[in-house]
Amino acid sequence: MTKFAKAFWVANTAELLERLAYYAVFVVLTIYLSNVWGFSDVEAGLISGTFSALLFLLPTFVGAFADKIGFRTSIIIAFTLLTIGYMSLGIFPTMFENAGLVSYGAGTGDGLFSAFFKDRGLVTFGNDTQFTGLLESSQRWAIVPIMLLIVIGGAFIKSVISGTVARETTEETRARGFAIFYMMVNIGAFTGKTVVDPLRKSLGDVGLVYLNYFSASMTLLALIAVYFFYKSSNATGENKSFADIFKALVKVCKNGRLIVLILIVSGFWMVQQQMYATMPKYVIRMVGQDASPGWIANVNPLVVFLCVNLVTTLMQKRSALSSITVGMFIIPISAGIMAMGSLMGNELLFGTIHPVTFMMIVGIAFQALAECFISPRYFEYFSLQSPKGEEGLYLGFSQLHSFVSSLLAFGISGFLLQRYCPDPKGFTSPEAYAAATEHAYYIWIFFFGIGLISAIALIIYGKVTRKIDAKKAALV
Repeated sequence: MTKFAKAFWVANTAELLERLAYYAVFVVLTIYLSNVWGFSDVEAGLISGTFSALLFLLPTFVGAFADKIGFRTSIIIAFTLLTIGYMSLGIFPTMFENAGLVSYGAGTGDGLFSAFFKDRGLVTFGNDTQFTGLLESSQRWAIVPIMLLIVIGGAFIKSVISGTVARETTEETRARGFAIFYMMVNIGAFTGKTVVDPLRKSLGDVGLVYLNYFSASMTLLALIAVYFFYKSSNATGENKSFADIFKALVKVCKNGRLIVLILIVSGFWMVQQQMYATMPKYVIRMVGQDASPGWIANVNPLVVFLCVNLVTTLMQKRSALSSITVGMFIIPISAGIMAMGSLMGNELLFGTIHPVTFMMIVGIAFQALAECFISPRYFEYFSLQSPKGEEGLYLGFSQLHSFVSSLLAFGISGFLLQRYCPDPKGFTSPEAYAAATEHAYYIWIFFFGIGLISAIALIIYGKVTRKIDAKKAALV
């Protein structure tokens, strides 16, 4: 049986707790920003997209700093920042005066969160009364520095935990070590999403506030575990400077072939990220408060877990580009399936499930299947497009597609939601709202187009790069 050092297990446990905390908040982040802090769909999308994008860009730079100050110190800093950040997301709303309690029935009451916000807005929708958040108050922008704390803490975690796994394993145990690490990531993600729906359904928007306390408690547990039990005997690092990393980034950005590849693959991730950018608000607004976006989002890791080994085996004799291309053509199909939900009416399927929910589940399953074709082979293909001898340098920025796609996916989602599936609080009757959401499926048609264009672009890219490589080979 493979034995790993204590630092390995502590780091993996911390990773599980961090992922649990992150996904509990992230899966409903746009809802929290709109319903609790009063941001519009567009503003919530831009904030969430920037948050997600920075989490993919900063780890490489933060990793250089972590090498200098040591992994243990870095992890302690990370979980301290995350705990303060998540706790602040829960505490700050209660610091504003003259609040209105979230209520999905008649009246507003003077209950648990009667001291919520300074600027109170209550809009009647039929017989229901709902809290509209901070509205136009400038105080709502206090969330920006809070989110930055979480971004910096998360960037440390992304660079340090995986680095610990690498340091605490040998060539013989590395594959097993990273398999355990990947399992911990998925267990944390799956569990974090399951916490969301019970809290939101039982407490309404107040439950979204409580989620932050839950996440803060998870990162605090991780902090305690690291402080008392983490001690790495392997302290050597790469010792890259910020200048070195910045030069590498500039070098990647000057490589036209890689930049085009990153932009094309970003099309896939733009559709994939709608699982967080659009889906939560969409299903709640189209199905009702009983919708379960957390459980729907969990379809993705479940399908990946069940299918990734099978798909990888089936495609092992095919080129990396062939596998990626298959996935790229599956992703627009997933968006088309999601669009069908709102066209099927409101009659429950099988007597229990709303058509929007059912088609969303099927669509996300197709997204996950596409991911099985793309993710395992993308890094392989990316390295092949890098200059010989510099593959490692370039792979450090292989996830720039997630930086690009986060900014675009969440930003575009906000505009589309506001146009085709707006917040029901702005309407005085169910009939008026039904008319406003008549073309809600346009959102998914838009992303169908992005996915299809990206897939076609990848085929063209493959043909062009092969011709270029053939000409270079002929000149040698």
